[in-house]
This record gives sequence, structure tokens and C-alpha cells, in this order.
Amino acid sequence: MRAVIQRVNSGSVAVDEKIVGSIGKGFVVLLGVNGKDTEADLLYMVDKIVNIRIFEDDNEKMNLSLMDVGGELLVVSQFTLYGDCRKGRRPSFINAAGPEKAEELYNELVKKCRELGVKTETGTFQAHMNVNIENDGPVTIIVDSEKLI
Repeated sequence: MRAVIQRVNSGSVAVDEKIVGSIGKGFVVLLGVNGKDTEADLLYMVDKIVNIRIFEDDNEKMNLSLMDVGGELLVVSQFTLYGDCRKGRRPSFINAAGPEKAEELYNELVKKCRELGVKTETGTFQAHMNVNIENDGPVTIIVDSEKLI
């Protein structure tokens, strides 16, 4: 799995000009699922998302997690994170999971974040979405479950 985590003051996602998910302070997570991803990748990603310490403490050091600050999540599925642009001019998406597997793991990640008590909103899987993000910092971190070392 691959995630682009953006620290935000607020975020929202709209489908057909209707807001389907919105949050206040927290993370907008753009999530890509690889065809080889397993339950282990899912658990790794959930742990990283809720526990990564990129909120500032009283000393202005990035030392607090989403859980520490009571932050919210907006998780948006984005298969294009697995676009491979090394050859030619058009990306190849061969490494992205098919829709059935991707949706299953995406929904499971959302479920597990909610089970941890994190307010978690979503986009609409496979829909054309307009995502509005008010970055805080900006702080943007890329997490990839394949890059464990």
C-alpha cells in the first residue's frame, strides 16, 4: 500500500458537486493499493497513519500523532499512486490492485481506523472526485508498506 499523508486544517471531497466527506484538523490520506498487498500491509498502514508524529507539540517539534491531537481522517482511494512513468509518456498502472481487491482493502483500512476511535470520512470509491485540502505547513509524508527498511 502507498499513502500520501497530508496534515490539514480541513479537507473535503465532493462527487457530482455534493460533499460526501469532510474533516477538520487531521490528515487527508490519498491511498493506493498494490495488487500484491496483504493483511500485513493493511495493518502496517493503519498503524503508521494513526501514530505518525507530524503534529507540533508545545515546543513546535513534530512530536504528536493523530491519536494524540484527536485529529480526523479523510481517506481517498487513488490508484494513480501506483502509476509507473519510467517508460514512455503515459503511466502504466499494472501494479495497482484491481477494483475488487482495492475496494476491500480500502474499506478495511477505514474500518480499522474507525475502530481505533478516529473520526474517518471517505470519498466514493471509483468515482470522479474533487478533493479540497487546506494544508497545514504544508506537511506531506509518503508511506509505502513495501519500503519497510
